[in-house]
Amino acid sequence: MSAATPELKKVTTHSVQAMKDKGEKIAMLTAYDFSMAKILDAAGIDILLVGDSASNVMAGHETTLPITLDQMIYHAQSVVRAVKRAMVVVDLPFGSYQSNPELALSSAIRVMKESGAHAIKLEGGAEVEKSIKRILNAGIPVMGHLGLTPQSIYKFGTYSVRAKEDAEAQKLKDDSKLLDQLGCFAMVLEKIPAQLAREVSESIDIPTIGIGAGPHCDGQVLVTQDMLGITKDFKPRFLRRYLELYDAIGNATQQYVNEVKAKSFPTDAESY
Repeated sequence: MSAATPELKKVTTHSVQAMKDKGEKIAMLTAYDFSMAKILDAAGIDILLVGDSASNVMAGHETTLPITLDQMIYHAQSVVRAVKRAMVVVDLPFGSYQSNPELALSSAIRVMKESGAHAIKLEGGAEVEKSIKRILNAGIPVMGHLGLTPQSIYKFGTYSVRAKEDAEAQKLKDDSKLLDQLGCFAMVLEKIPAQLAREVSESIDIPTIGIGAGPHCDGQVLVTQDMLGITKDFKPRFLRRYLELYDAIGNATQQYVNEVKAKSFPTDAESY
């Protein structure tokens, strides 16, 4: 008899914390659909974030604000169906949690029940404390998000680096400790100075996951379409492109068009 296939060990809030405790970096990427999520999961990604960045990447909006809770649940359902190992975290979209804790809890419950995801993520610190408490009290894991918070882009007026001034840096430190004390299992730190991210990461117990926040966070996240070079014109300093798929896909498509026009596809061998 052949040996049994070893069971995949699912990534959970407990194992994510264990990674930080033993100094193992956490790898997170975004996913919005079944096909991509299946590839990323099989490649060993720890966390898949069903980000509200789907508003930009999948729907072509200028900001993350237009995407709805129903749309986030649809994307999350698609990702969850593909995943065998990774933890799936889903963004609560703009307007689904900021206004009151009851709405926040209702939104989080819908995500968990209808998608089968493992946790939710929301932006902000003390401003959303009551919403975080309500969600956590229902037994739903929460990932925080501090620094550049894209849902507040019209308040900031720019996507530039946050918390460079002392007052904003101190608020970020205070908010990070608050999220830790409330019971969030991790937090994203977006586009803040590397030294500040280091101080925060070393001062709290839960893992930090950086994007544009330097190498000292406990993990890193990128938008998959950015990392693969599908979004050709987006070139922030923090982005490392591992492929250039925009050009590769374009070239392949041109070749397909040419061969169809030239009647060289399909051949007899490709026909029934």
